[in-house]
Amino acid sequence: MDEAAVDTHIPRDLEKVLGVKTQIRSKAQAFTQAFLKRNTEPEPQKDAKGLLSHKAVILEYSRSNKKTLHKKRPKGLNAQQKREIKIFHIKSEHQRYELFLPLHDLWKQYIIDLCNGLKPTSSPHSVQQKLLKADFHGAIITVVRSKCPSYVGTTGILIQEFKHVFKMITKQDKFKVIPKRNSVFQVEINGFISFIYGNKFEQRASERSAKKFKICGSIDL
Repeated sequence: MDEAAVDTHIPRDLEKVLGVKTQIRSKAQAFTQAFLKRNTEPEPQKDAKGLLSHKAVILEYSRSNKKTLHKKRPKGLNAQQKREIKIFHIKSEHQRYELFLPLHDLWKQYIIDLCNGLKPTSSPHSVQQKLLKADFHGAIITVVRSKCPSYVGTTGILIQEFKHVFKMITKQDKFKVIPKRNSVFQVEINGFISFIYGNKFEQRASERSAKKFKICGSIDL
């Protein structure tokens, strides 16, 4: 760019538009020299010894004395929220007996492994204790006694267990909800028959593992 063009004065009509005012030549030169001197000359080297004598230097990591706050675990859904989103709802097209037969096969293998093979020499007392704390999802259960006569004889695969009810699918693809209270259920595994007294079984599957049961059960019907 031509030096003469740089030194050219801004027309007065543009001064009003741009909001600037043309400086006299001497002031412009003084500003330019000061700007160049400030931005081109290197900064003087700082005295490292002087800096270290006035500042603390951390040579190693030191732990803070503040106690770390434990993050709160997010709470799960409560019972009302589970009902609203129908988390336990099984659609009608899925309420078929044959769909849950693979679950029953898995449950049988689980019980056999839990009871060390269910051999004829197995102690009934030991097997019964293990079954009381076992998970029965997938078991075929039969109602043998109940205060409600219409429940007696109902047989199906247990697909959901709650604190107070069993939910099962029968061979006729019927979805049944059987209350545990005042009912006796029968479970058979490889010829070993076990009876479940509903009044003593009113707990969730996850809670039974830590509970002590009495082998002899009784029920008033």
